[in-house]
Amino acid sequence: MDYALYQVDAFTNRLFGGNPACVIPLDHWLEDEILLKIAKENAVPETAFFVANKESFHLRWFTPDLEMDLCGHATLATAHILKTQLQCDREIIHFNTLSGRVQVSVKDDYYFLDFPSRMPVRKHLPQPLGDALSLMPKEVYKARDFVLLYEKEEDIKNIEIERSHFDELDLGTGGVIVTAQGSKVDFVSRFFTPRATILEDPVTGSAHCSLIPFWANILNKERMTAAQISSRGGHLVCVNKEDRVLIGGKARTYFQGKFKII
Repeated sequence: MDYALYQVDAFTNRLFGGNPACVIPLDHWLEDEILLKIAKENAVPETAFFVANKESFHLRWFTPDLEMDLCGHATLATAHILKTQLQCDREIIHFNTLSGRVQVSVKDDYYFLDFPSRMPVRKHLPQPLGDALSLMPKEVYKARDFVLLYEKEEDIKNIEIERSHFDELDLGTGGVIVTAQGSKVDFVSRFFTPRATILEDPVTGSAHCSLIPFWANILNKERMTAAQISSRGGHLVCVNKEDRVLIGGKARTYFQGKFKII
């Protein structure tokens, strides 16, 4: 049986920017082991698989290492493929996921993810994380992910991770966000995952479940712009909405094709 395969650059308006995700529509679910092996073979940060239901889509996300509980850029990529390649005419696309029901709306070429808010709280810096960082944060917080607050954007650009210490952390599906107020946007960030095949995620939608309420509180703003300043880079429009957040971004399709498991 042939399977359709799409690759999308998410949270960007240009090819070879943003965060690449593969999107694979399925008629029925394959075994989890097969899904993980496909994701590993694709060798991008996330592969999204979905099965259509009557009024929604069952959506799952896999890194090359494990199944994720929530992924922003691969959700955006899936909505982009449904709209641009699979003739989905719904104004709001609903997905059933491990993190509950999420939805995506489209406005002016932006895809807006409606995701749960995850406000981080103050924490102590774990020793392995402190040993791994080339620059120490001024404050430490945590929700699913650690959120490390720095003085300025230049600090975020210059941070280096010493991997042997970093990989002593066991955060499950979580990671480490480093963030500071931006010079041209409201805030900037980078995202790192311990023990992962891909250390730095280019643009992390799910990290903004914490970054949006965090910065909304600091800046006293409900609508903000953000940049993830990885080597590929990505831009996001952010809206804080009580227990939900809206995470907006653009997307470009890199390729489409088919594959067969022989």
